[in-house]
Amino acid sequence: MTTEVDFYELLQVERTADEATLKSAYRKLAMQYHPDKNGGCKDHEAKFKAVSEAYECLKDPQKRAAYDRFGHAAFKQGMGGGGGGPQDFGAFSDIFESVFGEFMGGRGGQRQQRRGADLRYDMEIRLEDAFHGKKTEITVDVAGQCDTCDGTGATPGTKAKTCHQCNGHGKVRAQQGFFMVERTCPACMGAGETIQDPCSRCRGDGRVDKTKTLSINVPPGVDEGTRIRLTGEGEAGPRGAPPGDLYVFIHVAKHPIYTREGTTLHARAPISFTTAALGGAIDIPGLDGALHPIKISPGTQSGREVRHRGAGMPVLQGRGHGDLVVHIVVEMPTKLTAKQRELLEEFRATETGDECPQSQGFFAKIKSALG
Repeated sequence: MTTEVDFYELLQVERTADEATLKSAYRKLAMQYHPDKNGGCKDHEAKFKAVSEAYECLKDPQKRAAYDRFGHAAFKQGMGGGGGGPQDFGAFSDIFESVFGEFMGGRGGQRQQRRGADLRYDMEIRLEDAFHGKKTEITVDVAGQCDTCDGTGATPGTKAKTCHQCNGHGKVRAQQGFFMVERTCPACMGAGETIQDPCSRCRGDGRVDKTKTLSINVPPGVDEGTRIRLTGEGEAGPRGAPPGDLYVFIHVAKHPIYTREGTTLHARAPISFTTAALGGAIDIPGLDGALHPIKISPGTQSGREVRHRGAGMPVLQGRGHGDLVVHIVVEMPTKLTAKQRELLEEFRATETGDECPQSQGFFAKIKSALG
């Protein structure tokens, strides 16, 4: 005696599941047990058939109502008013196609034109260009539309003919067991048409090699890896199909003064030890062309960061600017005149240790550690 598995258990859903839940559950199981994914495994074929039967029944409100009331008996002889039960619902490909139509191309779908390939262009700019923005031109080699045949691929005065193998659909179907599989037509490669008299220049492809000069508008604030899309400037599609896009990838050259972190600019500024000790100011030339004064407080140490608001990079496609962060490096003199050495010796003679509390504290800790 054959055990009849409950349809809801087969689909792994509750008895209260709505139509969307049923469809989602079926899609998942059908993809899992599809014969093409399992090398023709008989157990998986049987499972695929079972879940398809269950879905066919439960997706129909009338059949579902009868099943909920009478179970499998609703579709046996003498029950259910003579309507076809789940055992004779027809080809499983119809169900699978109704659920997976976007992958299979759909019943009676139109032929699909092969869009032209997208292209990539790498462009290097200066940090100043990234700050201000830049308008420039680039030259690219692409497969463009053939001017002789206007991209049709056929000799002028002639036309492409409907493919006899797919009847213009661009796809052909083949029966594999109980499942109908749809594939791209091998005769026309999905175009739906064949060319009897190809264009002599493009040899029926509708495309020829061309060199194009394009204008590029680089907006202020672009960063390394920013991508600019030029719609329709990629390769032309074969035989009049839509063109692809051109993507321009921005690379920012290394700057002698600044490094960048988002909208923040960083600069390393060496200062004399007298400026660090007594205080003062330095001017940093900004990318905007202005000099930005940076105040140095008395007693400034190496490694201190001074932030100048609004002197950084502009916000891409936004408002305002980031900040400029100056990293202070106190530079010790390497060449002294006799007078300078004399003055420093006088200063050392007057030192009490309070002038450099960090070093005084460090050596105090050493003495304490050594007893």
